[in-house]
Parts: sequence; C-alpha cells; structure tokens
Amino acid sequence: MSSAVGRPDPMAFLDDEVAGLRERHLYRALRIMSSAQGPIVSVDNRRLVSLSSNDYLGLTHHPRLRAAVLQAVDDRGVGSGAVRTIAGTMSMHEELERELAEFKGTPAVLTFQSGFTANTGVIPTVTGETDLIVSDALNHASIIDGMRLSKAPREIYPHADVIALREILERARRDGRAGGGEHRLILVVTDGVFSMDGDIAPLPGIVEAAEAFGAAVMVDDAHASGVLGRDGRGTVDHFGLHGRVAIQVGTLSKAVGSLGGYVAGSLALREILTQRARPFLFSTSQPPAVVAACREALRVMQEEPELQAQLWANTRYFKAELQRLGFDTGHSETPITPVMMGDPATAGRFSDRLIDEGVFAQPVVFPTVAIDKSRLRTIVTAAHGDKQLDFALSAFDRVGNELGLITG
Repeated sequence: MSSAVGRPDPMAFLDDEVAGLRERHLYRALRIMSSAQGPIVSVDNRRLVSLSSNDYLGLTHHPRLRAAVLQAVDDRGVGSGAVRTIAGTMSMHEELERELAEFKGTPAVLTFQSGFTANTGVIPTVTGETDLIVSDALNHASIIDGMRLSKAPREIYPHADVIALREILERARRDGRAGGGEHRLILVVTDGVFSMDGDIAPLPGIVEAAEAFGAAVMVDDAHASGVLGRDGRGTVDHFGLHGRVAIQVGTLSKAVGSLGGYVAGSLALREILTQRARPFLFSTSQPPAVVAACREALRVMQEEPELQAQLWANTRYFKAELQRLGFDTGHSETPITPVMMGDPATAGRFSDRLIDEGVFAQPVVFPTVAIDKSRLRTIVTAAHGDKQLDFALSAFDRVGNELGLITG
C-alpha cells in the first residue's frame, strides 16, 4: 500500500496484522456502552444484563460517591494540574493515602494512576541486577511488564505450585547470583486473586516458603480488594497474614468503583517510590473527583458490609447454577467465574449469541489466555437482582444447548 503522495507506507504491515487477528478469531471489537455502569447496560444500542464489569460492589453509581464527586469538583476543580512531585499533591491525596494505610493495616501507602502503573512502578524500583524476582506463571500482565522493566533476573514457578516455589528459593539461596555472591533481595510476586481464572493464591504457603529462605512477598490484590477479607481488605487480611507481606498492590478501579492504584507497605517503601517510581514521577496525579470518590468508597465498604455479603450470595448462586447446567467453570473460588469454551471462534460465537439473547458476557482469548483456553469471563456484582441472574442463566442454557457446549 502507498501513501497519498505516492511513497510506500512504512506502517502498512499493521493492516496485515489486523487481518490476521480477524482470520484467527482473535480480533476483539470494542463494544460501545451508552449508559451508566450497572447490572443493566446499553451496549451498541441494546439493553443487556451485564456480566462483564469489575464493579463488584456496585459503587460506580452509589449515591454517596456521586455526592462526594460533585462536592470535590465544586471545591477543587476538575484537575490537579501537575505531577505529585511538582504541584500535584493536594491534601486530599495525602488523606486518601493515610486512610488506605489504615484500611490495609500497613504503615504507609502511595497511590498511582492505575493498578497497572503501580506494578510497573514498584517492581523495577525495588529490584535490580543483584536481586531475583520469582513469579507465578499466571500473574497479571502488569506484573510481567513490571518485571521486564527491572534489571533483575527472574524465575517462573508453575501456577500456585508452592513446592516448586520452595525449590526455586532453595536453589537461589544455595547457588546465589550468576555473577557470584548472594542476592540482595529475592522478591516473590503473586496475584491474590487470578483475574482470568478466579482462584485464590495459596498465600499462606507462599509466605511460609518465602520466610524459610529470607525472601520478601508482594501480592497484587486488584481482584481481592473489596471482595476478600474484612470489608474487602484483601487476601492478606483474608488469611490473617498482616505483617508478613512486604508489598501489597491494589486497585481503585474495580470494587472501589473509581480509578487508580496503590502500593501499601513500609514508610521506607513509600519514600523510595516517591523518589524513583517513574509512573509516579512522570504522570499527573489523580483529579479531585477521583480522589473524593475513592475516599467515600472506603467509608461505604466499611459502613455497608451488606454489599460484600450480597456480592458473595449472588456469586454462590450464579456459580452453582452454571455448574448445574453443565458448564465448565474451571477452578474459580471468587466472583470471577470463567465459562470455558476452548477455541476462540467458539468463545466469540457464544458471546455474540448471548447478546442476541440480552446478555453481555465478553470472550477472553489469546494472548490474554492460552489459545486453547478461550472462555467467557463472567462476574456478578452486588447490584444484580435475582431476576437478572435468572435471565442470564436461562440465556446460557439456551445458547449452550444450541452450540452443544453443555457437558452434563
């Protein structure tokens, strides 16, 4: 292909790559939502029961958060105007971090623009050439990218395999670094809840293995925040491991209902991140409306525990009914419930048919998951009612029978 002025287009290969994705059923069109987030949404001009949102507690439309946002805009305007290290640190940023630290049971917290930037900020900041990162094979892409930005070598252990983890740690302590000498830091990194499979990391075993060999543990609790632990404090609280996990990463973009991420840990960790974490140093801070929404969400999570209880009641019902119908839901233990399809073409076809039936459940295909592990990734929330869940289950039943995917 040539450009308008007759010269070859050096970017023409992108057309071929997009065409290749379409041929392999790996192209995912963006679905356009024209309504507020919620259990019922308007997508591509259709009203659908949504099973594709991370809004676990239904806080995106909670009246207390709405009121907090409007007040913040009136008081502080729509933007912060700078990065935190120049003129972008408002008192409300510091107040949110103090409240998050108290909520997480850690000495300090630093907020970031997203959970992704939190991981790509903290991992390369605390690790270097003399260190070792040990990662679960199914950790989130942000952890993988954070490791790539670090100069530290890395080892990968099979998903949730604590025995294999211990073997890696034992060998690392015994043999030391490739260039000679001991590792300054061995950092074991795991998701708390795995975002595609919905299973919970075996965190007690991971922590015990790390302690046995002098390693530190980092947990990304993006999908455990608001879901596990007291009032949604996460996997560390869920397992009673306070004081034994060095770094906790969380998100403010899922159950918290707004936008952002954070790193919780020691005061020294916070201080070094403010000096060296590149996403923190080179990105404008969260606007006042976002900060206010996050602060109010923390209060709601603690003052309205019935939201978390309803989330789990809906989860247990929906998961059990999918399994009763004969669907394979993998190893999920949380509101993330995969419905396994196998190949990407089937996943896309099933999702499209569900939309015809009035249900929005997005397919997940390679490279997010293995090519033969394509699935629909469903999440129910505290905001779903029984009639909406039953409507969705009936649609799954009809489409599953039509496509021959129901196993029992």
